[in-house]
Amino acid sequence: MFEFIRTHQRLMQILLAVLILPSFVLFGNTDALRSIGKEAGIATVAGAPITQGEFDQALRDQLDRMRQMYGPQFDAKMLNTAEARQGILDELIARKAMAGEIAVKKLAIADATLQDNIAKTPGLVKADGHFDNAEYTRLLAQQGKTPPMFEQRLRQDMVLQQLLGPVQASAFVPKTVAERLSAINEQEREVQMLMYKPGDFASRVKVTDDMLKAYYEKNTAQFEIPEQINAEYVVLNNEALAEQTTVSDADVQTYYKANEKAYTTEEQRRASHILIAAGKDSSDADKAKAKAKAADILAQLRKKPEDFARLAKENSDDPGSKEKGGDLDFFAKGAMVPQFDESVFKLKQGDISELVQSEYGFHIITVTGIKPAGVKTLDEVKAQIAADIKKQKAGKAYTEAAESFTNVLYEQGDSLKPAAEKLKLKIQTVNDLSRNSKPGLPATVVTNNPKFLKAIFSDDVVKKKHNTEAIEVAPNTLIAGRIVQYKPASKRPFEEVKASIQAQVTATEAAALAEKEGIAKLAALKAADSTTGFTEPKMISRLKNQDIPSAALVDVMRADTQKLPAFVGTHLGNAGYVIFRIGKVTAGTPDSARRASEAQQLTSMQSAQNLYSYIELLKHKAKVTVNKAAVTAPVTAAP
Repeated sequence: MFEFIRTHQRLMQILLAVLILPSFVLFGNTDALRSIGKEAGIATVAGAPITQGEFDQALRDQLDRMRQMYGPQFDAKMLNTAEARQGILDELIARKAMAGEIAVKKLAIADATLQDNIAKTPGLVKADGHFDNAEYTRLLAQQGKTPPMFEQRLRQDMVLQQLLGPVQASAFVPKTVAERLSAINEQEREVQMLMYKPGDFASRVKVTDDMLKAYYEKNTAQFEIPEQINAEYVVLNNEALAEQTTVSDADVQTYYKANEKAYTTEEQRRASHILIAAGKDSSDADKAKAKAKAADILAQLRKKPEDFARLAKENSDDPGSKEKGGDLDFFAKGAMVPQFDESVFKLKQGDISELVQSEYGFHIITVTGIKPAGVKTLDEVKAQIAADIKKQKAGKAYTEAAESFTNVLYEQGDSLKPAAEKLKLKIQTVNDLSRNSKPGLPATVVTNNPKFLKAIFSDDVVKKKHNTEAIEVAPNTLIAGRIVQYKPASKRPFEEVKASIQAQVTATEAAALAEKEGIAKLAALKAADSTTGFTEPKMISRLKNQDIPSAALVDVMRADTQKLPAFVGTHLGNAGYVIFRIGKVTAGTPDSARRASEAQQLTSMQSAQNLYSYIELLKHKAKVTVNKAAVTAPVTAAP
């Protein structure tokens, strides 16, 4: 990656903002903006206010996104900063400014354009060329969306692209600039390295008890032991209720008879076809020509049926099956257009149909396989049916059980035993819980759930030894707990951590000695060149650092090499100090593919800068005013 990119982080942040912005843009029309009226706002854009309600909703949305991103590690305090709230307000202002410009320019997406865009989605066109509306709806449902929701969102994104696309496309970086930056990237420097390791100076360090105690007092957070608890808990969920449920053979048999269709497989047929296209809009002449061609192919097949796959590859107008010799795989009745469907399910395996005309043209069909309808026996599905019945009964019983669970916990506030006995639940134990969730544990570990931890560390539970209330940690899953043992926060005794402190202080002091000696050596080398103690020379560049520490690599590549040899030193913290002797500088080897990629990166950065500038221009045009005092209130996370 470019050194340029590393040192222009603001520009890269702009690029990221542009890339994610369409996911959050909300468009209102001008009437909606006007309808806000004189409601108190924290900013105005083109005379229309951004209300406190809008701002609060944007904060809640951001909190939700961060909660999903960080999981148990989420902390609402991340947004309790002036910078974070200002960033959210800036995004709202940008939305309003862009929406206003879209309205002024009267940008819109026609229904036909929208539908054409959706129709090009891979996987949504059936073998017969029709749009697969059922699959489209199913895929959206998996994402919790409906077609109207998705289409409104897509329309918004397409309108936004109409506004911003030309600005993005206007980005241009001169070839000479791109080549110069690539050349800097490729430049190689021959270096030798001289390390001053703290370990070599450890014997010279004198550490006193006063130094250790001072470190101990100054760094108390390192030696704190957070409060912990050992707890017992009970879980009420469908699985627990299902374990208590019995299912008789009669229940299974009744269920099987009532749902026999669910265990029935319809007849399926495998077919191949050759399509000679002649759509409903084709002229009579074109249809006649297509029919004649299909009839000729059919005549050939009557003589040599084994040529079906070859003739399909050579003649079929169905792109989905042509390269597969016309094969459509297995399908059930009703999956194809009526004329095609009717013909397939009349043929015997191996037969070739007469010409079949549909809205797509003329088909020649052969059936290549038949899977007869079948019914799974009761013995085959008995275990699954029993499990399904248990789940159903547990689901029905859960609401009543949850109410009983909650009531008993409230009535018997200092013991889980009554609730466990009444609902036949197992009392389980867990040790060393802390207030914060442990990262990496699966979501199924209910005692690691933030809601449960918040409840069990509440004052009422800690101080009065009460049960927690029933906490919903997942759908149809309640947990309650109580503390068995509470361990307050404490500090490790000095004597217990003295050895580790001594190691840390020694390392720090040794690193300081290493740096001091390294700096003195660097001054001497600049006065009189010497290679004594240095490693063998090796070539490095920004592209191949040869295991050089990143901080040192920056210093080496920035060093002034007008006079060689050149020397540069870098402090590596507790890793010591390193000196580099730069003996030679070469241009390196150009790589056309990499240079093209780097030029594209520069263009993307310029595109991001153009977009940022354009949005700032729109904000200026909209005469934005901000009531800064209104965005300083702290944020409270939703439960």
